[in-house]
Amino acid sequence: MLFIIAIIQDEDASRLINELMTEGYRVTKLATTGGFLRAGNTTLLVGVDDERFQAAMDIIEKVCKSRKQIAPSPSSMVGMPGSYTPYPIEVVVGGATIFVLSVDQFVKL
Repeated sequence: MLFIIAIIQDEDASRLINELMTEGYRVTKLATTGGFLRAGNTTLLVGVDDERFQAAMDIIEKVCKSRKQIAPSPSSMVGMPGSYTPYPIEVVVGGATIFVLSVDQFVKL
């Protein structure tokens, strides 16, 4: 058995959860916050049998596409130490950050 921890963007969460549950996967959703953009993320926890792992990964890849977004970024102002002014930068968001762990034991009470 494998344990998938998938960190995804909030706007992909509902669709991904629906797709996974339609295919018979059990999903636990956690609300999380990303450190870089300080934006809401969703972390999904999914336990899968080894033979169903690739199908789950295919669903995640299909739903969670990367896209570009404009975000403010601090930049120091010349001649004013310690002062910051935001200016927009283009960043890639979306997709998924996935951790896969082997499960030695699974107990459901």
